[in-house]
Amino acid sequence: MTGALLAQAPSSEGEKSAKLVVATFAGGCFWCMEPPYDALDGVVSTTSGFMGGTTANPTYQQVTAGGTGHIEVVQVLYDPTKVTYEKLLDVYWRNVDPYDAGGQFCDRGESYTTAIFAHTPEQKKLAEASKTALAASGPFKQPIATVVRDAGPFTPAEDYHQNYYVKNPLRYKYYRYRCGRDDRLEAIWGKPTQ
Repeated sequence: MTGALLAQAPSSEGEKSAKLVVATFAGGCFWCMEPPYDALDGVVSTTSGFMGGTTANPTYQQVTAGGTGHIEVVQVLYDPTKVTYEKLLDVYWRNVDPYDAGGQFCDRGESYTTAIFAHTPEQKKLAEASKTALAASGPFKQPIATVVRDAGPFTPAEDYHQNYYVKNPLRYKYYRYRCGRDDRLEAIWGKPTQ
């Protein structure tokens, strides 16, 4: 099984419980990374938060001000019998600009950089392999700025950040449009197939 065992999923009588696994991805603004994962069959939940720094339990204000070393991430809890880690990686790449080392889209700075946080050696191996494959076949011949790192402590972001696209759909759509995210993703990957 790929990933870190996190919990046993409740099951109906007579069915085996699925072992749920966690994966963590940094793709710029965490608001924009929840929807593509929430749409996948087999994803149980997504949680926006922070990882990678040294400050314990940082707040959004502390992270975006800089100096904590943390970056915005989305933590994905999934059922590996329904969706693979490789599929999660594919969704990840299609939702980031992997060539931008200074942030993502209109969000600039360390806290908006891209990274894949591996919870197990298997996740790290698969993430590195997907990065290598992207570099070999990617649409541009630029170096991939996204790094693969070992996962560390995860701090959930404040409640108002969770499911922002559901709670504030008009503000979310305006932010995403204003930030140029969809235009840049289309320039890199082409029109979405969905």
